[in-house]
Amino acid sequence: MIDHAHDLVSVRGATERLLTAAATLDNASVTESSRLPGWSRGHVLAHLSRNADALVNVLRGQPMYPSAEARDADIERDAPRPLDVQLADLRDSAERFQEAGAAPADWSRTVELRNGVTDSASRVLFRRWIEVELHHVDLGIGYELEDLPEDFVQREITFLAERFLGHPDVPSLLIEEDDGRRIPTGGHGDIALVVTGRRADLLGWLAGRRDGSALTVHDGTLPPLPPL
Repeated sequence: MIDHAHDLVSVRGATERLLTAAATLDNASVTESSRLPGWSRGHVLAHLSRNADALVNVLRGQPMYPSAEARDADIERDAPRPLDVQLADLRDSAERFQEAGAAPADWSRTVELRNGVTDSASRVLFRRWIEVELHHVDLGIGYELEDLPEDFVQREITFLAERFLGHPDVPSLLIEEDDGRRIPTGGHGDIALVVTGRRADLLGWLAGRRDGSALTVHDGTLPPLPPL
């Protein structure tokens, strides 16, 4: 059962951690490369602000973005802004998301995200939590996958495994965490490959943040995963 109040508080906490960390930067470091190919730290911060507004649109039953082109153009427009402007925008957009997430709603309804993806409204708050936590890591300013909250890591591994479940380009897999928990994913093949490792490394591989070299694959090789 999804706890909306918990998720909303978790989003706020993650946002405050990110804002506090980003406030130690300066205008020059915002223009430096992030860990995402082709994106500066300014791109990451701009994306986080616009994503908050986009998810407010989703909660209101509106299109997430006017178009893919408009989404990309807004990020490019906002990426070069000075640090103080970036932080103010991120703080204000995060507050708009908090207000939308706290409003009474039918959380069982289906909402539409990007590229025709649909999901339960109840998972929109967790999706925002994902954005804030992983992009904090992407900034490359000292926050690592190992620093993510334990309950978030477990839920995100399960969430990503669900996304790849039944995927025709991913072989049948069993994700085995270091506590022995096994989560099925992938789509083709009768025998599931067992992939084991620390939770941070499993999450990094599933989320496209690590190459999987720290993982162990039993009786096979680690398959490439399609982009999220």
